Amino acid sequence: MLTKLIVYAAYYLKSSESYKNSKLFFYNLLENPSSTSKPYFDMFMTGLIVLSIFFLLYDVEHEASAMGGYIEQGILAVFACEYLLRFWIYSDTHIIILEEHEKSQYLNIEFSFYKTLRKVIAKKMEYIFSPFAIIDLLAILPSYRPLRILRVFLVFRLFKLFRYSSSAKLFSDVLASKRFELLTLMMFTGFLIFIASVSVYVFEYPEPESKIKSLFDAVYWAIVTLATVGYGDIIPHTVGGRLVTILLILTSLGILSFFTSILIAAFNDKMPVLRENRVYSELERYKSFIIICGYGRVGQEVARQLSNDGQKFIIIDKKAPNVELAKRDGYLSIQNDASKNEVLLSAGICRGASAILCVTGDDVTNVYVTLTSRNLNKNIRIISRTNRHDNVSKLYQAGADHVIRPFEIAGLLAAEFLGQPVAFEAISGILQNQADIVMETVLVNEGSCLDNQAISQLDLGDKKLSLIGVISANPIHFKHKNKYQVKQQHFYFNPEPKFILRNEDILVVLGRKYGIDHFRDQIEKHRLLARKVL
Repeated sequence: MLTKLIVYAAYYLKSSESYKNSKLFFYNLLENPSSTSKPYFDMFMTGLIVLSIFFLLYDVEHEASAMGGYIEQGILAVFACEYLLRFWIYSDTHIIILEEHEKSQYLNIEFSFYKTLRKVIAKKMEYIFSPFAIIDLLAILPSYRPLRILRVFLVFRLFKLFRYSSSAKLFSDVLASKRFELLTLMMFTGFLIFIASVSVYVFEYPEPESKIKSLFDAVYWAIVTLATVGYGDIIPHTVGGRLVTILLILTSLGILSFFTSILIAAFNDKMPVLRENRVYSELERYKSFIIICGYGRVGQEVARQLSNDGQKFIIIDKKAPNVELAKRDGYLSIQNDASKNEVLLSAGICRGASAILCVTGDDVTNVYVTLTSRNLNKNIRIISRTNRHDNVSKLYQAGADHVIRPFEIAGLLAAEFLGQPVAFEAISGILQNQADIVMETVLVNEGSCLDNQAISQLDLGDKKLSLIGVISANPIHFKHKNKYQVKQQHFYFNPEPKFILRNEDILVVLGRKYGIDHFRDQIEKHRLLARKVL
C-alpha cells in the first residue's frame, strides 16, 4: 500500500505544472547562471554574509544585544532555507522512483522500494558531501550563539562568498583545474615538513638554549622557514639544525617557484574563458542583437554594414586571426566553434538574438551551425551562405530561412550587366559605400503610368537607372525565366523587355538617389494629371 501511494505521488508530481514551475523558479534563482534574477539573489546573500560577520565580530568585544540576536536568527533562517532549497533542486526524487517503477514493469519484476530508496538517498548524499554544501552547512554553525566555540566556523561564511562571486568562482575553478599538480605539491610539501620537523627536533631538543621543546615547536619552525617568513622567534643552535635549515630554505624556493608557475599556467589557461565572459556580460545589456558566425570576407562586409546601421551583433569564429581582426575593428567577438550547443546558448541564441548569419567559407560548417541553431531556437531567423549550388537544398532542410550564394550572384551580375556602364557604376557605388548610389523599390499602383506597361516602354536607360528585377505575387508572370521564390512572392531577376508590369508589382531599381526620386516624381505627376482629366 505504501509503495503504491509513493508511486502515485511520483506520477502526480511529474504531471503537476505548479510543482515544475516552483522548482524551475528556485533553480533559476539559485543555480542558473543565465537567469536574470540570480545576480540580485547573489548580491542579497553577499550582503547577508557581510552583515552576519559584522555582528559576530562585534559580539567578540561587546555584550551580545537582543537586536543582534534577532538579526542573527533571521540570517540563520535564510541560510538554512537556502541549504534546504539547494538540497531539494539538486535531484528529482520522483523521477528516480518512476524510472525504477517503469523498469520493474518492463522487466516484469517486483518493484523494490528499498532499492529505490537507496538510490534516492545516494543521490542526495552526493549533494550533502559536495564542497559547497559542506561549506553551507558549516556556515550555519556559528549562528548557534550559546556555543561560542562554534564561532571558529566563522571562516566558512567567508568561503561561502565563493558561491556568489564570479571572481571567487574563477579562482576556485583555476585551483580545481590544477588539482593533480597542487595535490602532488601538497604531498611533497607535507613530507618535507615532516622530515624537517623530525630532524630539527632530534638535533635541537637536547640543546639547553634551544626553544624547540616539543614536536609542535619543530613543525611550527619548519612551516615558518618553508614559507620564507623568518620570524626569528625560533632559531637553530646546533650544526645539524642549521644544516637542516639551509636545506629547507633551498628546497622551499623551488616549492614556491613551482606553486607560482602552477597558478600562472592555470590563469593563462583560463584567460580565454575570462575574455568570453566579458563579451557575454556586454551582450546581456543588449535587448536585441544578431549572431554572425564567421568573420571572413563576407562576414567582414556584413559586420561593417550592420555597424553602419547601428545594429548590435556578436561575431563567433574558430580562427584566431579572424577574431583578432574583429577585435581590432571594435566588434564583440569570441573564438569558438559556433556548431556547439553551449557556445550558441552562451551567445544568447535563446535570449535576445533576433537572427543568426552563417557566413563562414565552409559549407559543411554552415550546415552544422544551421542545424544547431534551428534545434536550439525554432523561431530564430537563419540566413546561411553556400559556395556550391548543390548545398542549397541541404541548408534549407537544415532549417535556414534564406540561403545566399555570393559567387553565383556575382556571376549573374557580371553576365547580365556586361556592357551596361550605368549599372556597373551603380553597383560599384554601393560596394564603395557612396551615399548617392542606392537600391530602392518602386510600387506599381493600379492605373499608374507603370501599370500594364512593358519593361521596354519604361526607358530606364534614358533616366540613368538600371532595373535589377521585379518582385511579384502575380501568377501571370510564372512563364518568365530567372525567377527566385521569396516567401509568397517571386523575384524576377533582370526581366525580359516584353515583361508586362501588373498592379502591386515592385520594381527593384538601382541608380543615384536623385535619379530615383525624379523617376518617382514623374510617376506622381502622371497620376495627378490622369485625375484632372477624369
